Amino acid sequence: MRLGQFLIAVGAIFGAAGVGLGAWGAHGLSSYLGHENTQSWDTAVLYQLIHAVMLVVLGILVDHKQPSSGVLQAAGPLMVVGVMCFSGSLYGLTLTGARWLGPITPVGGAAFIAAWVLLAVAALRWRG
Repeated sequence: MRLGQFLIAVGAIFGAAGVGLGAWGAHGLSSYLGHENTQSWDTAVLYQLIHAVMLVVLGILVDHKQPSSGVLQAAGPLMVVGVMCFSGSLYGLTLTGARWLGPITPVGGAAFIAAWVLLAVAALRWRG
């Protein structure tokens, strides 16, 4: 499987899951969660959905723009790690209250930032 194909598939899965988790948070969990936890859940869903779309875009770019660009190729996996660490830790923290998940959230945020910076670097290097 090509990297671009993988990124598009993961982005689509994250997108579908994000819609489902958002609906569950709005309709199934709203009475169970307090206001602060609802905000954390919504933030996790928002970041997951934004980066799901970006994974699809990166997959297309990797396969069609400059597949030889190592910088561009590194951005996608960093976004996958970002979703798993950032959104995943917020979901877990919200549902379980396990405070040990809290320090994982900024790792995901750092992965997101690094991925976006790599995308910018790749864009500045494009010729055409």
